[in-house]
Amino acid sequence: MRLGCYAFALLVLGIDQLTKYFASKYLHYGAEVDLLPFLSWKLVHNTGAAFSMFADGDWSRWALSLLAAVFSVFLANEIRKLEASDGWYGFACASILAGALGNLVDRLRLGWVVDFVFVHYEAFRFPVFNVADSAVTVGAAIWIVLLVTRSMSGARETS
Repeated sequence: MRLGCYAFALLVLGIDQLTKYFASKYLHYGAEVDLLPFLSWKLVHNTGAAFSMFADGDWSRWALSLLAAVFSVFLANEIRKLEASDGWYGFACASILAGALGNLVDRLRLGWVVDFVFVHYEAFRFPVFNVADSAVTVGAAIWIVLLVTRSMSGARETS
């Protein structure tokens, strides 16, 4: 179970870095390549966090890198402590770990995060993102669902 979670995290990290490499190599910065009416490739560099928050200079690069590193150690330790019945929790931790490491690698290597997936429809424009961001989002959503369901089942047991 634990080894599978670490392997999954490494796989997602590899896919993230490979897609960022190809996006950087073949896309022109800022130009949109339409795939579907609501989906485009668009290469941008994000020096901040989600939605370009905290993109205020070099301090944010190091602060966000430190935060990602600390949280990655926490997640790796959570995976290390997994029981066989904790499959969904392991998947959530591995997903978030892969995403945190994927964006950490970019920040340390480049000084920014490579984003290239652009979802839009008419006036709606979602911020450009990458595979690592998607992994964090999916992992966090699963983690939240697990916390809520465990909390609700715990509340029923005490009633």
